[in-house]
Amino acid sequence: MKSQLIFILLAIIAGAVLPLQAGLNVQLGKSVHQPIFAAFASFLIGTIGLLIYLFVLKFDFSTITETKTVTPVVWTAGILGAFYVAAVIILAPKLGTALTFSLIVAGQMIISLIFDHYGLLGLPVKQINWQRLLGVAFLITGVLLIRRF
Repeated sequence: MKSQLIFILLAIIAGAVLPLQAGLNVQLGKSVHQPIFAAFASFLIGTIGLLIYLFVLKFDFSTITETKTVTPVVWTAGILGAFYVAAVIILAPKLGTALTFSLIVAGQMIISLIFDHYGLLGLPVKQINWQRLLGVAFLITGVLLIRRF
């Protein structure tokens, strides 16, 4: 249970930095009048940071050849990430940070239930039940409250 608590805290921290990242990227996008540049710069700096981290870990770069075994669709993850970051940069100033991220979380929960239910992408199967649907309903209710007030 103690190790799971560390993962729970890490997930909360990861979620907490997303609005910060959005705000910083919005500022960068406004400075050059182009939100897509901010997304590009975010990924470029992130890529450099990850590369440095791989060197610190002494990652065996020869294992990269093993990526030839993955299906081509796996490589779309980078495009999906770029879409997400660019969308947040565009949406946050228009909808506000709270509404933007509450809608994002609602969308994540809906698709996550589907992925879990069918075990898509090799994830473990967790059937949709009324309790999980109630959780999504509460999230959507939260989105509506944030939108209204």
